[in-house]
Amino acid sequence: MVFIKINLPVILLKGLVLIPNNDIRLEFDNIESKNVIETAEYFHGNKIFVINETTEKNEPPSSTKQLGVISKITHKIELPDGRLRVVVKGISRAMVIDHIDAKSPEDVEVIVSKINDLKVEETEEKNLVSKIYSEIEGYIKTVPYISNSALMLIKNIKELSTMTDLIAPFLPISHARALSYLVEIDPKKRAEMILEDISVEKEKYSIDKTIDVKVRSELDKHQKEYILREKMKVIKEELGEAGSKDDEISIIRERMMKLDAPARIKTRIENELKRYEILPATSPEVHIVLNYMEWLLNIPWKKKTKDNDNLKDVEKKLDKSHYGLESVKTRILEFLAVKQRTNTLSGPILCLVGPPGVGKTSLAFSIAEAMNRKFVKMSVGGVNDEAELIGHRKAYLGSSPGRIIQGLKKAQSANPLFLIDEVDKMTKDIKGDPSSVLLEVLDPEQNQFFSDNYIEEPVDLSNVLFIATANYIENIPDPLRDRMEIINLSGYTEYEKLYIAKNHLLPKICKNHGISLKKISINDNIILEIINGYTKEAGVRELERQLSKIVRKVVYDIVINKKEKKYSITSNSLSKYLGVEKYSKDSKEEKREIGVVNGLAYTYFGGDTLPIEVNLYKGDGSLVLTGSLGEVMKESAQIALGYIKSNHDKYDIKYESITENNIHIHVPEGAVKKDGPSAGIALTTAMISVLGKHEIPYDIAMTGEITLRGRVLSIGGLKEKSIGAIRNGITEIIIPNGNMKDLEDIPKEISSKLKYIPVKTYDEVFEVIKSYKV
Repeated sequence: MVFIKINLPVILLKGLVLIPNNDIRLEFDNIESKNVIETAEYFHGNKIFVINETTEKNEPPSSTKQLGVISKITHKIELPDGRLRVVVKGISRAMVIDHIDAKSPEDVEVIVSKINDLKVEETEEKNLVSKIYSEIEGYIKTVPYISNSALMLIKNIKELSTMTDLIAPFLPISHARALSYLVEIDPKKRAEMILEDISVEKEKYSIDKTIDVKVRSELDKHQKEYILREKMKVIKEELGEAGSKDDEISIIRERMMKLDAPARIKTRIENELKRYEILPATSPEVHIVLNYMEWLLNIPWKKKTKDNDNLKDVEKKLDKSHYGLESVKTRILEFLAVKQRTNTLSGPILCLVGPPGVGKTSLAFSIAEAMNRKFVKMSVGGVNDEAELIGHRKAYLGSSPGRIIQGLKKAQSANPLFLIDEVDKMTKDIKGDPSSVLLEVLDPEQNQFFSDNYIEEPVDLSNVLFIATANYIENIPDPLRDRMEIINLSGYTEYEKLYIAKNHLLPKICKNHGISLKKISINDNIILEIINGYTKEAGVRELERQLSKIVRKVVYDIVINKKEKKYSITSNSLSKYLGVEKYSKDSKEEKREIGVVNGLAYTYFGGDTLPIEVNLYKGDGSLVLTGSLGEVMKESAQIALGYIKSNHDKYDIKYESITENNIHIHVPEGAVKKDGPSAGIALTTAMISVLGKHEIPYDIAMTGEITLRGRVLSIGGLKEKSIGAIRNGITEIIIPNGNMKDLEDIPKEISSKLKYIPVKTYDEVFEVIKSYKV
């Protein structure tokens, strides 16, 4: 390679490739580029060096060892809008040897050396030229969209180097492939590349052509099938042999005419029916369209049941089906009275909140029965996919409407009572938030335009009476709770359970087991013994199971001995039917103790006592807490200890006995989680008891939140806690003064057995217990 130093101005091409012996048209609108063209025109005989972009990054033209093309400006035109248009013709390949510094990359000049192509033996060159020409000729004839101007260019060309350079730009190749032609200085290799690219393009065109022929043939086939089917349809009609699809179409059209639905629904069904008619029998969409029409036909768009407007009759039916729950039934009757006057269901959605077994679901069913409405239950406990409620798009295989639309179809009524069970147990994850869907469903302002993903048409839910149920109001999302009116169903007293067992459970159980109630004698005391000794719950589910167990054993005995007689259940025979007592009142030591105080808790099963034990032993004043206590209850213990430390003189406690000993607080039944602030005064009393040597009676319990200043704050669930206290042999309860108003809600048979001691501050609590000092 002979280095001939030629310094030339530089143009960098981006996205374009200039190959020698070819022209390229460029346009410039910036001053720097125009200056490069003027420099070439005035100082370099219109010659310029064109560098093609060869890397992903924009490599500056000042880089050395860069391949480019020595070119000549053949035409230059200044356009009216100020742009400069030039035509540049590639002359030869060249390599950058060095560069001359300039103020900007556009002004740079480089010193280049021309690169000559490798020589090819004359005979071989002649054969390759002939081969390329014939391949190009065949390629142009095979592929119709390729211009034949390439043949005119190379017709008289004898040099392989020139021919390969001229042909490369005419091939439909990528930018990277064009760069490969540029950097290749061996004409033989460029010829091989051209032959390879021509072969690839011919193969691609052949494949595309085959696919096009198949597609066209398939389309013609479907069109032919459609025409033949239409002719067969006419022939079958003439012969009286209409096919099953025609029968289906006729049935659907007839059902559509009878359907009581908005006009838009009938229009939608008609459009789907037309689509169904023209679909081939083998098409997968046939079943999708047919299933969709079936759903539209089965939804009760305007079909309603007539409400029972006789409120006295509704009240009578509710009293018959559910004992007690007076405040709940009163609120429901008020709700129905307003509905009767306004003829709308506008207003908050009712949400029945209470522990398991108190009759939330059965009460909703009784309301539906009393109102003469269809009943639909939808449990949303554990639901984490909003598509469960609003369905999937019908484009998906096996898709269907959500459970709300399915419930309407099941009820076959546009105004059923719709029970949404366990709304406090919904979850959310990446699949969506079901509670957000219920916001629309339970909003009277929006649910008349409820949209299911599958149905794709607004469904009016404004006539549906929605009732929700939950166990824990705290677990209901706030936006959802805001749309509902909360009605609390507290646990039953033992006398309410006695009444329910005698008048509801036993007759139902005997009927289900095929035995007359007269065959079994269970007096009130035995039922109370079952309630207190074999159940520990707010509702009556466990009681029903225990009574069922007795009746089953009686039935078994009758079937085995084949002898009918009357069975009398007594205290002595009770263990024969139910085994030993599960819950015994005398399990508690009936004596005064130091460091043991009965708190009160509102659990999943209703109210219960919460024994709190405190021990004192030598240490560094640490507070040890055990018994699966939650964060709030741990903070209550810290607050109680802080209050005692700051008021130790008031309670005759030496400060050293606090700082030189560790205080260990334990709440038994460690496997059960416990939390809440209502054990504040019980924790304080237990610590003062062990520090000041005060005995606490076993039949006293207390509940209330304590502050650092010793104030006693109100708590919740006093009724349930009172029932739990009676169940566990408590006779006195210390309660916050702010809860005295709640005593009105406690049944007389409970409040009459308890002595309530209201307190405002802890000093009043201490006045009660200090008389028991050892």
